[in-house]
Amino acid sequence: MTARGNLAQRIRRRVRVRWLNTRRGIRIAASAYIAKSALIQTACDGRSPGGRIVIAGGVIISDGVIVATYGGAIEIAANAYVGPYCVLYGHGGLTIGRNTMIGAHTVIIPANHGFERIDVPMNTQPLTKKGIVIGEDVWIGSGCRILDGVHIGGGSVIGAGSVVTKNIGPYSIALGVPARIVGSRQSH
Repeated sequence: MTARGNLAQRIRRRVRVRWLNTRRGIRIAASAYIAKSALIQTACDGRSPGGRIVIAGGVIISDGVIVATYGGAIEIAANAYVGPYCVLYGHGGLTIGRNTMIGAHTVIIPANHGFERIDVPMNTQPLTKKGIVIGEDVWIGSGCRILDGVHIGGGSVIGAGSVVTKNIGPYSIALGVPARIVGSRQSH
């Protein structure tokens, strides 16, 4: 690509971030990269439940990523990376720490459907919304699922394809379905 093409591409990215920042509840640092095909939205599924999205400087949001609040809050700290085709929801709150890497096709959902009553359809039962917190310098491999109420400690590694249903302590290495701790980065 020519220097002129690179300049035009950088200008388009800046214009898109400025446009996104005009939308209610969205604040994105000028140095963040948001791919053209990424969706950053507080209005979801034809509804406008509101919510808040804060994306810090140096964050990279790759192609096909969906960041949708569903009435909650999503905060992504500086220099985090969100790989292609990830889904990040904010129902009960989602916090992603600095320098965290999230592999392609990962889904993070801080909510869960109620299903206790059999006389009421599940889609009308209330959601639980405990929230999810992912610490700093975490590496989440491709294709992971992070479920409501989970806290992942700083410095942890989550193996590709894992389903995280319980808290993971700092510097842990966890993998599997459901994910379980198999080691520690501190012992290496």
